[in-house]
Amino acid sequence: MTTSSSPSTPAAAVAAPALQLPAPAPLLTRTGWSAFAAALIVVCAVAPLLNLWVPAGSPLHLSDYAVALLGKIMCYAICALAMDLIWGYTGILSLGHGLFFALGGYVMGMYLMRQIGRDGNYHSDLPDFMVFLDWKELPWHWALSDSFAATLILVLAVPGVIAFVFGYFAFRSRIKGVYFSIITQALTYAAMLLFFRNETGFGGNNGFTDFKRILGMPLATQNMRMTLFVLTGVALLGFFLLARWLVRSKFGRVLQAVRDAETRVMFSGYSPLPYKLTIWTISAMMCGVAGALYVPQVGIINPGEMSAANSIEIAVWAAVGGRATLIGPIVGAFIVNGAKSWLTVTAPEFWLYFLGALFIAVTLFLPHGVVGLVKKLKSKTSPGAAP
Repeated sequence: MTTSSSPSTPAAAVAAPALQLPAPAPLLTRTGWSAFAAALIVVCAVAPLLNLWVPAGSPLHLSDYAVALLGKIMCYAICALAMDLIWGYTGILSLGHGLFFALGGYVMGMYLMRQIGRDGNYHSDLPDFMVFLDWKELPWHWALSDSFAATLILVLAVPGVIAFVFGYFAFRSRIKGVYFSIITQALTYAAMLLFFRNETGFGGNNGFTDFKRILGMPLATQNMRMTLFVLTGVALLGFFLLARWLVRSKFGRVLQAVRDAETRVMFSGYSPLPYKLTIWTISAMMCGVAGALYVPQVGIINPGEMSAANSIEIAVWAAVGGRATLIGPIVGAFIVNGAKSWLTVTAPEFWLYFLGALFIAVTLFLPHGVVGLVKKLKSKTSPGAAP
């Protein structure tokens, strides 16, 4: 009696098709890298050439005033880019980023005050305001202010630590929306009142000014102003690449998911806390760097930089240029501050009305900002656009 055998197994099993994952998108397109290289050349070569080598009488000459103004606006653009990371890509509207900007500025200002040495009005090793207040020695928080290396670390560490501690408790408590915005503004206002007090050792109402040197070299020279301009431009471009890398990574995709549907992100197994806290801290440190670059170019830092209006303006720059675009807030910072520079000279009494009207107009008619409008017009005029 023969027994039936089981169906024979094929000699070689058929291999299952491999899962094809999409290739990671490049950091920038070819056009994007070309634009980035052009911006780098303008900042590092064209601007110094026009300012230092082209005669002052030439129409191509870039004046010292223009260098200072553009350098200041580039510092503001870094803040706007930082705002885009937390507001545009994470949905967290901060009305207190002026605090982190000012903290970075104060750290750099303390170093610049120590660099004055005995060249102050009182010819003392202490800053002039401390001599005026009859202080006998530096307070403890000025201990590392004579070290440039320590200053560079503290420019990042001070805003970063404060942002981390504040953000940890705020995000852990799930404070969001308008409540978070109000708390950030309250924090900034409280810090401003603290820095106004003379006994805190931050110069009180006048803050820090009359800077003379940085790294032993005089500040009030054309070469130093251009050096600071170039450093600011390189920092802005570097932060743009960093932001671009962050938002295009898995980390950035989770941030955008948190912005759009935080509850769904939690149900998917992700904890929003570390993501929100990380981008919040990075954003604060970016503002600290911007403040540190701002102070030696402007020549002063005082508690007025922590005012509520300054923090609100940062949000306005991001909104005007276009949130969640990275390039938009940079454009917005240049548009708004360029208009401010012109209007405060020609019609100073109308500047605040213009700023308010601009923000209302963008909110009502340009929800995606200037960059969004340009993209919309480009899509309509392109050959493949729908009629």
